Amino acid sequence: MSGRAPGRLRMLLPLLAGVFVVTLTVSLGNWQLRRAQEKTALQSLLDDAKARPAARATTTAPLAAGTDGAGLRPGQRLLLEGEWLPAATILLDNRTHAGQAGYHVLTPLKLADGSGVVVVNRGWIAVGPDRRAVPDVSVARGPVRLEGRLHRPEASPFTLARANQSRGDKVVQVLDLAQWAAASGLGLARCPVTAAADGVGSAMTEGAATEGASATALPAQGAAAASPCVAPWIVLQTTVVNDGLVRDWPLPSAGIERHRGYAFQWYALAALAAVLTLAYVWHLVSRRDHEQRNPRFAGH
Repeated sequence: MSGRAPGRLRMLLPLLAGVFVVTLTVSLGNWQLRRAQEKTALQSLLDDAKARPAARATTTAPLAAGTDGAGLRPGQRLLLEGEWLPAATILLDNRTHAGQAGYHVLTPLKLADGSGVVVVNRGWIAVGPDRRAVPDVSVARGPVRLEGRLHRPEASPFTLARANQSRGDKVVQVLDLAQWAAASGLGLARCPVTAAADGVGSAMTEGAATEGASATALPAQGAAAASPCVAPWIVLQTTVVNDGLVRDWPLPSAGIERHRGYAFQWYALAALAAVLTLAYVWHLVSRRDHEQRNPRFAGH
């Protein structure tokens, strides 16, 4: 009896391993399909936001809570009017364009409606021959009007850079709007992120057409507009200005087909593991029947 237990265990190990591999690969395939479904919904949001007319938004304008919800959406065109605050400009490091290293130039815009400040990504500029020399990214003084697309910075990006931004830092690795607001010297906090209520969509009013694009006005929620603050989103500038900056903002690819391809690979691996496991089970059953029919193996 003691000799049979290790032998049976050795026979069961490949079977258990096969079942584990099938279970794992099917789970990974299902996860990739779920990711594809999530990206499909995201792509639908991006396409819908791109097709919408440009909107005038306050810093406290609510964000859309879902696919059919009212409010601002990532990728939506926004129309901004205000005045640049060039002293609080920062450079987002390690940004590439056409294979060349550079910075994204982020300058706050004080909105003319008094609701607060919106950080505008004005574009990309190449790194000079000496990284210690910060490139000239000055802007014109006075009122400006520009159009751009709403973008929400990544909440917790992976980085090896310093976690905190100090006052006076002009070059940063990661944009944290709350930290930037505290270190900018503007005396403003970041606005709270609010979701659109059911009635917000009906409260939207049509504005005048500006620079060839129709605009809608999104109202702020309640008394929040009385306290100026820094918008919890940024704007990728699309208005063409002769300032030497490159503005190339393609909508992010959802990568739906990539996830489906990964799912197919995992399911194919699961099918192969299942076939091999069944073949092993068939081999064990055939061997057992052969041993039972052959008298020489009786008693073993």
